[in-house]
Amino acid sequence: MNRDDLVAACDHLLDAGRFRDYTVNGLQVAGRDRVVRVMTGVTACQALLDEAVAWRADLVLVHHGYFWKNEPVAITGMKQRRIRTLLLNDISLLAYHLPLDAHPELGNNAELARRLDFRVEGCADGELGEGLLWLGAPPPGLDARGLARHVGERLAREPLLIEAPGGGEIGRVAWCTGGAQDLITAAREAGADAFISGEISERTTHLARELGIHYLAAGHHATERYGVQALGEWLAREHRLEHRFVDIDNPA
Repeated sequence: MNRDDLVAACDHLLDAGRFRDYTVNGLQVAGRDRVVRVMTGVTACQALLDEAVAWRADLVLVHHGYFWKNEPVAITGMKQRRIRTLLLNDISLLAYHLPLDAHPELGNNAELARRLDFRVEGCADGELGEGLLWLGAPPPGLDARGLARHVGERLAREPLLIEAPGGGEIGRVAWCTGGAQDLITAAREAGADAFISGEISERTTHLARELGIHYLAAGHHATERYGVQALGEWLAREHRLEHRFVDIDNPA
């Protein structure tokens, strides 16, 4: 497949131009024109790039790429080594951040709900496909600790649970993958009994307890492994490409 046609297909599918993001969505580094092998991963770290070189990938597709807002613009040190690896091996880098979080079928939130057996009810901050704070119902009969066990089993990573005062069955849950812990207030205002995201800040503990909402920090990496896999599988299925997902271990 032609590289630019692949990028255009992803841009269109994810409606990438609609998002005001902290980074560049789409093609970040251009490699060879023809794409047969696509490697996906969460972050375009050096370990993932080394795997791509060994596999002879034509394109690397990630959720966390380069060129973030307010980062130094000089291409030196770690950034230079990463980009040099791509250029020397003629490998393209394609990255989608918020568009891949929000997509209603292939996005991180959608894929997390699928793996946790949540019934999706909508978004607290827009329509599905636009909003980032998703709402739904967990499997019945789970209290806070039961939900934490369920999440840990499904993601193969034990979440950090901050329990709010009171107990009982969780009827409504909110979630947003990655570093979205500060959406906890909006989650509570939307009527959620529990909120799941990737990271936790010092303030999150106090917010959860005082707002009366359970909080589960399930891992930034762990909650965002699935959208990029789904996008890679879509490319393989729709455009007859070879796809391989590489999970570079990250406990964060």
